[in-house]
Amino acid sequence: MEPWVVLLLFSLASPVIGDYEPTWESLDSRPLPEWYDKFKIGIFLHWGVFSVPSYGSEWFWNHWKDNSTGKEAAFINRNYKPGFTYQEFAPMFTAEFFDPNKWAELFQKSGAKYVVLTSKHHEGFTMFPSKRSYSWNSMEIGPHRDIVGELSKAVKDKGLVFGVYHSLYEWYNPIYLSDKSTNFTSRNYAETKLWPDLKQLVNDYEPSVIWSDGDWEAYDTYWKSTEFIAWLYNESPIKDHVVVNDRWGIGTYCHHGDFYNCQDRFNPGKLQDHKWENAFTLDRLSWGYRRNVDLQEVMTMEDVLREIITTVSCGVENFKRNGSNTVTRQG
Repeated sequence: MEPWVVLLLFSLASPVIGDYEPTWESLDSRPLPEWYDKFKIGIFLHWGVFSVPSYGSEWFWNHWKDNSTGKEAAFINRNYKPGFTYQEFAPMFTAEFFDPNKWAELFQKSGAKYVVLTSKHHEGFTMFPSKRSYSWNSMEIGPHRDIVGELSKAVKDKGLVFGVYHSLYEWYNPIYLSDKSTNFTSRNYAETKLWPDLKQLVNDYEPSVIWSDGDWEAYDTYWKSTEFIAWLYNESPIKDHVVVNDRWGIGTYCHHGDFYNCQDRFNPGKLQDHKWENAFTLDRLSWGYRRNVDLQEVMTMEDVLREIITTVSCGVENFKRNGSNTVTRQG
């Protein structure tokens, strides 16, 4: 049940200044924190209840539930009792080999400068004691540990930067599904579940990266993305050093955020006019651990080096963002 994935990125430098309005025009004028320009390589960890079946991918539950004749359903029928539910995997998620200090030491020795952990994937299971996820978090069931808290401390103690991945939506959360049924004209899930969880993460662990995902079913107005990011930039305890990606609702990819993901494994092969990121996995087919991986599906060392070189060689540095969401070359 081990997570494995690599995150590569590079960034622009500037001090963080100013007060920001909850509009993309204002938020996009914010200069990027200086630390982000210096750290080229980080570690991205996908870990959760999906690591127990560890079959197919981290989308196991969704593929199983939505396709009764698919390979995931066949896997369950072969290996588990009739009527078995996904929730029954949670007590098996014991994290028995989780040693945050050894992990942080390994990350430091690798040369990575920061670490991003899944605080919650689309399955909704939180890797911290969420006040809004009763009996569906790592403190109350499974490992009975605050995975985010323990790793955050260990990473920071090694002088590395810590960040969190957080899925905005949850596949089968009834509050989210109720909002979806109204075509997102109601915002109960965003207001009573999502933002309380994210603000708890920010206040309790002070991550320097908020890596948003799971946004694509609704516009940013439903997610209240600009309001949240304005709070991050203006009032939060991480306002001077936090960075966010571009996954905040339909139409935001490659347009808004401190850095652009655009798509998974984004590597355009040429210079870009905005800070961008290449987030890719060592396992070419999954972001999470899977027991049925074949060796030929894993990147070789030559593949990894080629990805690093082609990514960093197309980095955009020494740019200064102006107030109109464009960049001007310096030197």
